[in-house]
Amino acid sequence: MKKKELLLTAAILLAAVLLRIGIRLTSPKNIASIQITVDGTVLGTWPLDKDCTIPIGNTNVCEIRDGKAHMLSADCPDQICIHQGYIDEKGGMITCLPNRVVIQAFGNTADTIDGIS
Repeated sequence: MKKKELLLTAAILLAAVLLRIGIRLTSPKNIASIQITVDGTVLGTWPLDKDCTIPIGNTNVCEIRDGKAHMLSADCPDQICIHQGYIDEKGGMITCLPNRVVIQAFGNTADTIDGIS
């Protein structure tokens, strides 16, 4: 290879590496989160990496702590939603049937492995 061809090849490789680094730095991070729906309507989505307490209407309260979510309180008679425990980035669902509340966890899709990998 001539000197010009070698320099051109090196420049193309350097540009490809810099482009890959730039894409990785600017792409949004997929953070594990929960989505709360009430009677089929999405109330909102909250990341699991920030601790908070979420009032759900006047009936339920969801708590996110240490990357896990659970139903903190509910006014339903059987309290099954509270006893369902914690959900996290691995997925899961908490359901309060009397109050029509569903909390669904979604994992970090950047770290998941699909069937092709």
